[in-house]
Amino acid sequence: MFELVFFSHTPQVPFTDLLDAAKCVVKALFIREKYIALSMQSFCRTTARYMQEELGGQPLDLNTFEEMPESSVSAGGLNQSLAFGFLIAYFSNRKSFCYRRLQYLSSKFQMHILLNEMKELAAQKKVPHRDFYNIRKVDTHIHASSCMNQKHLLRFIKRAMKKYPGEIVHVEQSRGQTLLEVFESMNLTAFDLSVDTLDMHADRNTFHRFDKFNSKYNPIGESILREIFIKTDNHVEGKYFGHIIKEVMADLEESKYQNVELRLSIYGRSRDEWDKLAQWAIKHKVYSDNVRWLVQVPRLFDVYHTKKQLSNFQEMLENIFMPLFEVTVNPSSHPQLHLFLEHVVGFDSVDDESKPEHHIFNLDSPKPVNWMEEDNPPYSYYLYYMYANMTVLNHLRRQRNLNSFVLRPHCGEAGPIHHLVSGFMLSENISHGLLLRKAPVLQYLYYLAQIGIAMSPLSNNSLFLSYHRNPLPEYLSRGLMVSLSTDDPLQFHFTKVTSQTIPSDIKMVLITSVIS
Repeated sequence: MFELVFFSHTPQVPFTDLLDAAKCVVKALFIREKYIALSMQSFCRTTARYMQEELGGQPLDLNTFEEMPESSVSAGGLNQSLAFGFLIAYFSNRKSFCYRRLQYLSSKFQMHILLNEMKELAAQKKVPHRDFYNIRKVDTHIHASSCMNQKHLLRFIKRAMKKYPGEIVHVEQSRGQTLLEVFESMNLTAFDLSVDTLDMHADRNTFHRFDKFNSKYNPIGESILREIFIKTDNHVEGKYFGHIIKEVMADLEESKYQNVELRLSIYGRSRDEWDKLAQWAIKHKVYSDNVRWLVQVPRLFDVYHTKKQLSNFQEMLENIFMPLFEVTVNPSSHPQLHLFLEHVVGFDSVDDESKPEHHIFNLDSPKPVNWMEEDNPPYSYYLYYMYANMTVLNHLRRQRNLNSFVLRPHCGEAGPIHHLVSGFMLSENISHGLLLRKAPVLQYLYYLAQIGIAMSPLSNNSLFLSYHRNPLPEYLSRGLMVSLSTDDPLQFHFTKVTSQTIPSDIKMVLITSVIS
């Protein structure tokens, strides 16, 4: 039996302040429960049970709808909730209260380790046929375009150059270029290629430079190679990308216990993006029991608007969601998309969070149809309208016995704290969450609500936060629901195995030959 840890708490602040802070925390949890229930996402059952006990079985009136209302809902509730989020995040009494609670959780964990560590190890050894290598593991945050490591991509490119040298893969100035001609224009052969030549690994130059990190997606620094090998919509209809994804899937199936949730991009530039993506997935049979898909939407409206590809933000939203409503109402209108959506579990919102935001989302913000500014909408604007459309879509799909979706954005990697407020209210899970270490109120709320946080220390180490400062161990010790994810193995990882069995004498011969 484990030793139970009990603490007696002697308040060092007035009891009324503690009571007031606790009430505000509970109210914030009810606000989250309202938005999560409305969108048919999941809310922690344990937290929900204690909240109902707090109310004595009486529901709190938060204007929650059992069914979607026929008329539009006022945005006032969102504005009040956001304002409330800012209030509890920065009001001193609540901040002190939450900080003390977090410190208490950390101390309790350390005491548990001291009392029960050896008992836990002994209990683990008694479990038959289960260790780290044969338990189910899910990578909850990984992008499809970088789900392979550098060596895998290098081998694939070399193999493609030998197998399909005469295949037309690109059109330049109305003239088709073969794969061989593309590499000849760069003065390269298959023999010349190496991991160092690809130059896709993040280095010290990418730290706090998201633009330089994005350029690392281009093999040999050439965007044309990215288009050919890791895009779904190109001259060869994503043939090479489909093949390498299937190789990754084969590795997962062989390992049996590893699963991933890969992210594919929908940009919102045109209505046919969904059909093209679904056609790619069905044509190349990128299906595996070990894989589920999320669709990520880059926050790039300002770029498309500047290029005259979009006239307003409403057009972007319609390009993203109208095909989904159409296929839900009439599956035969987009048959391939209907099949593909059976394996899609949610939406992600991605881009550089550290970009400055020149607008605060509130009741005076322009409606999407009127957003024609050159400035990009703020993070909360993107997230709210993705949430709102997804909510209506989920209710429609439930009525037709189809799978629903969840919102799992990149959130709190960089930028202002209020991104985490939006994530708390609207998202089932988030990715990164680094800024929670600077916001004790929000960190405590994320703990109480048990919001999943997919953390990527190796990714953060190259972009925003050095490895030894990563808060993952602290979050884990305090009881936050965290998972370890890879993010972009192509940019951040060197291998896909953690051990090897080369005998030491052979290893020494190999090392000596390399040195000499």
